[in-house]
Amino acid sequence: MSRPLVPGVYVPTVCFFDPVTEDLDKETIATHAVRLAQAGVTGLTTQGSNGEAVHLTHAERQAVTATTRSALNSAGFSHMPVLVGCGAQSVRETILYCREAYEAGGDYALVLPPAYYAPLFSPSAASVIEFFHAVADQSPIPLVIYNYPGAVSGMDLSSDVIIQLSAHPNIVGVKLTCGNTGKLNRIVAATKSAKPQSSRTAPPFLVLGGSADFTLQSLIGGGHGILAGLANIAPKSCLEILRLYRAGKLSEAQKIQEIVARGDWTAIQGGIVSTKAGMESWLGYGGYGRSPLPRPTDDQSARWKEGFRELYALEKSL
Repeated sequence: MSRPLVPGVYVPTVCFFDPVTEDLDKETIATHAVRLAQAGVTGLTTQGSNGEAVHLTHAERQAVTATTRSALNSAGFSHMPVLVGCGAQSVRETILYCREAYEAGGDYALVLPPAYYAPLFSPSAASVIEFFHAVADQSPIPLVIYNYPGAVSGMDLSSDVIIQLSAHPNIVGVKLTCGNTGKLNRIVAATKSAKPQSSRTAPPFLVLGGSADFTLQSLIGGGHGILAGLANIAPKSCLEILRLYRAGKLSEAQKIQEIVARGDWTAIQGGIVSTKAGMESWLGYGGYGRSPLPRPTDDQSARWKEGFRELYALEKSL
């Protein structure tokens, strides 16, 4: 793999739309990707939850990924990996997304388990394992498991299932948005030698926390970093926790983590709507989600701006 997954801060990028037509705003997609790269993040993800993947057509998904990859290459960040959300309900469409991601310049596929017919899976663990194996067998790019119960009707993959899947040669990591640091610790311990390392700096199986509000906890539990939406607003703040932890400055890292966690609560409460509103307030761009997502009221925008104030002050100081 030319762009290995190394420990660090990964960002599921926001997707931007024209405020009137709701067409893709490729210019802002490109400039935002470069801004994050210049801040020092480790990699980007397109078509994640923050990227409104469920609102995009297949062609639009490819356009977002291709625009991101091109912008990074042109700005001198050709080494930076791009993960692409490829979750779908059938094996067939998930593989199609993986192939389209590869064609658009994606390096890895971030894949949710299917959940629409979950009550019919018998037994559920076997069905999910078969799903990931079938996709991994045919995907041209390696898979990263996306464990996000909130997006898949509460389905929460156990550490046993994830550890079993980690043995597949084309499954190389997991994003744990479940927030279960005990699960994270068990997975890290069991996968330290799951497969040969792709480079001297890349772990055999990358284990990432899925939210910025438990970055330090993830690192202490043995995790390799985070893949977190809050880094769209405050990438340097997220990176600072990692830097301080690696330097052994735990008390300083804890102070930064407290600010990040308070800021992330605003993002969690309002989802992509509050994240975009916060970006618009503090960064001067962000815009709105695509219909049917609601546009924030003036009161909501003011409240969310205030919710990110402390975090943005930290970000500006770094």
